[in-house]
Amino acid sequence: MKLADRMSRLGTETAFVVLAKAKELEAQGREIIHLEIGEPDFDTPRNIIDKAIDALNNHWTHYGPAAGLPALRETIAREVSRFRDIKVGPENVVVTPGAKPIMFYAILALINEGDEVIYPNPGFPIYESVINFIGARPVPIRMREEKQFRLDVDELISLINPKTRMIIINSPENPTGSVLTNKDLEAIAEVSIKNDIYILADEIYSRLIYSGRHHSIASLPDMLERTIILDGYSKTYAMTGWRLGYGVMPRALADQVAKLQTNCNSCTASFSQIAGIEALTGDQSAVDKMVTEFKKRRDLIVAGLNDIEGISCLRPDGAFYVFPNVKSLGIASSRFESRLLSEAGIATLSGTSFGAFGEGYIRLSYANSIPNIEKALDKLRHFVESL
Repeated sequence: MKLADRMSRLGTETAFVVLAKAKELEAQGREIIHLEIGEPDFDTPRNIIDKAIDALNNHWTHYGPAAGLPALRETIAREVSRFRDIKVGPENVVVTPGAKPIMFYAILALINEGDEVIYPNPGFPIYESVINFIGARPVPIRMREEKQFRLDVDELISLINPKTRMIIINSPENPTGSVLTNKDLEAIAEVSIKNDIYILADEIYSRLIYSGRHHSIASLPDMLERTIILDGYSKTYAMTGWRLGYGVMPRALADQVAKLQTNCNSCTASFSQIAGIEALTGDQSAVDKMVTEFKKRRDLIVAGLNDIEGISCLRPDGAFYVFPNVKSLGIASSRFESRLLSEAGIATLSGTSFGAFGEGYIRLSYANSIPNIEKALDKLRHFVESL
């Protein structure tokens, strides 16, 4: 079959590839500890499930508006305004099946072939994939360990040219768990305003912060009209399989993104959206408990990794990932990932799954139980000692 040329520019998300390999080994009787997939291991809170069941029983099973149900858009606008200290309305919100479409639609709507988009590397691999797919030029900015995996503003400025149309930021970040400071955001905003550049702010982990509070670049002066906020339910409410996300953006762009939604997905499942209202307005104690548990696991896994000779690991401030440095072990990240799975039964991701600058690192998700994390650390220690 002769595929369109653009298909050769489309990447993938390696976590699902490793997950499939791990499942194959499990089917053969192997015990595998899963530290590869970016998915909370908690169940969706009961009140949200019950609301979805109620919605199904009350016939919320039909098409809805492309931009989302008005009641959910109003709820999102109200919650986003409160949480981020900004003022947006339902006309600024588009609800999508998962948060990834916001990334795809925003880039598709704003970026022409030949334009340049700056994105974090190591970073979520779909950024680079989508930029390549539409024929734009992806420009990586390196997330350096010596900068606590935060964006270096001087380096950002050096990458700006007349073709730069968008900067993607992700805080807390996947795969490193780093969180941009207010000073970082102010400097990025200054660059954006001076050069008339859009910001795609991936804030999907905004509720998963272990100290302080989340700060959005959209809350800074003159940034609301040039920022697209990407958020959703998968991480905060353990709703990965529900496929429910949203974007908050200037109204003119929201209208165009809704048009793309019409052409692609028609709309997001109505009963999921009813559950989404409950998620934002109902009891939040399950979220608080999940964040508390993740913090315990973070402290455990960081201490355990730093106790293994040849591995060092910064303590992340958000999300549920660690990104330890394994350079002194003298083995390529992809080889380390492969051998760790086949020989030790630990599923992880190579740092290069998140871009070329991830070489020398691996990503571990601590969305697993404390006993399993302790077992993984023990297995990892023995594996490293055997190298």
